[in-house]
Order: sequence, then structure tokens, then C-alpha cells
Amino acid sequence: MDESGPLLKIENLNVRFSHRGKSVHALRGIDISFYKDEIHGLVGESGSGKTVTATSIMGLLPRPSAEIISGSVFYKGKNLLLMPEDELRTYRGRAISMVFQEPAKYLNPAFKIGGQIEEMVMLHMGLSKVAARARARELLKLVGLGRDGRVLDAYPHELSSGMKQRAMIAIAISCNPDFLIADEPTTALDVTLQKQILKLIRTLKNIENMGVLFISHDLGVIREIADRISVIYAGKIVESAGKESLFNNPMHPYTRLLMLSIPDVRHRGRKLATIPGQVLDTTSTPEGCLFAPRCPLAEQRCFSLTPELVEHEKGHLAACHFAGKSWNL
Repeated sequence: MDESGPLLKIENLNVRFSHRGKSVHALRGIDISFYKDEIHGLVGESGSGKTVTATSIMGLLPRPSAEIISGSVFYKGKNLLLMPEDELRTYRGRAISMVFQEPAKYLNPAFKIGGQIEEMVMLHMGLSKVAARARARELLKLVGLGRDGRVLDAYPHELSSGMKQRAMIAIAISCNPDFLIADEPTTALDVTLQKQILKLIRTLKNIENMGVLFISHDLGVIREIADRISVIYAGKIVESAGKESLFNNPMHPYTRLLMLSIPDVRHRGRKLATIPGQVLDTTSTPEGCLFAPRCPLAEQRCFSLTPELVEHEKGHLAACHFAGKSWNL
């Protein structure tokens, strides 16, 4: 594998969900590249396709309702979407791991935290019971839960929300994955815990030398942790750039509106922006720009001509007919 190339790459990924004769277009041709030792933020409103992107990478889409219409997910040159389940299982958790949004739903209530970590490392790394126990103790210490060993022998219900999230992170990194997906890991936490989890993920990324996909609906959180940011709307990437470039020069109206909706202590009294209209009905496939019905800049061509995601500045891609032009909202 070319070390300078992407660690994981999604190409033209189209995912559809079907239920009772209706089809929902969850992803509409996603293209994203992720690099080692980089935190890539994926941001968008609820229902925009963030979690579907993550579960597609992990091979955890619900079957048979979910169907991958087209596309590829390459990890070190191998297409994960073409792998049989037995082979994919050797990658899941070992090479690519995921921190889920609600740890209480994914931590087994019947087993102690230490035992759940031990199971992972014994399965994927072939460690003995004694070595797995030592690894579990080391990991809990790494995520700030190992000072007295109490969490090692605790059940999930005995932990606070923040402790559960840290325990989930310990499980996710237990096998030294190359790539970590963090799906809204701070959503249910207060501001203090949010900052602790963000600091922890960045610290672990540096220690473990991982690539990270950090998913959030909150652009403020993404700004704090990400190196590069992709903005997703209705199943399509509408803008992607390095953090500084994106915030200094947002090229898509949707990105700009998301930024204007973030409270800023430097502009006290400023009225926060709202995005008019409703999120696109995912059962429809309209022509033109998907954001056009809600866009304050939309012209007639926006409703008939689909803008391509192209590079307008070095490393800064946007899918908008007005990208790179001077405008105010």
C-alpha cells in the first residue's frame, strides 16, 4: 500500500433502504478518502446519512432492508464490500473499529467491563486469559478508568454515562485498529464530559497513530477535534476541506448556514441563522441540487443541473454552482 495514499476510501457509495414497498435513498454517491493519523469530521443534520456511511464501512447495515446499489469501500486496497462475512469479521474490530453513539445499548449488561475487553483481545489478538486481563487493565488506565481497578470488575449499569463512553472507547481500541469510527460519541454528554472525550480521542489518535472518522451533527464539536471536514446533505457530500480552509472560506450555502447557527461569544446578540424548509424527502430523487429548495441563493439552473463535487482551491471541494464566488447570507 502507498503510505501517502488514503488508508480507507469510499467511492460512489449508493445505499437504499426498502420497507413495505417504499424505498429510501440514504446515500447518493458518497466519495470520501480517509488518511492515517488524521481526524476526519463528517457533519450534517439528522438523517443526512452520517451513520449509514459508518455502518456501510463496518459491514453492519441492517439486512435485508438495506441494499448497496453501487460503490466500493477500499481498505488498504481491498474492497470490503466484496468480502464474505467470515473474512470481513476478521477486519471488524481488529483493523477497523467503531465507538457507537449510545454505549449503554452496546455494552453487554450481563458481563463485566473487563471481561468484554478480554473477549475482544482474545478473539482478535489470540492473547491468553492472563495477558488479556493485563491488556484490559492497561486500556482502562489509558482512557482514564483504571486508577483503582474498580471499573475492571464493574457491570455497565454501575458506571456513569461518561464512564460508559470511555469503556466503549477502550473496547474499540483494544486491538490497536488502524481506523476508528466515532459515531456521535459526545451527543448525550454535558459540556465538561464532551471536552474530556474529545481530548481523549485526539490523545489516543496520537498514541495509536490511527485514522479517525468523527461523526457529529454539531459543527462546533467538529471544529474542535477535526483536521479535515466533510459536510453531508441528503446522502451527498456537498463540501470537503481542511478545517481552517472550511471555516475561513465556506463555499457551500449549507455549510455557511450551519456555521451561522453556532452560538459565538464573540458576537453576543447576533441572531442565529436557521435553515428554511424541510430536509429532503429521502423517498424522492429530484433533479438538480438537492439543497436548492432550501437555498437562499438558488436559481433556476439549480433545480435542473446537478453540481459536481469538484476542487475549487487546493484540497477544498464543493458541489455548488456558486462555489468560489463572493456572496453573503
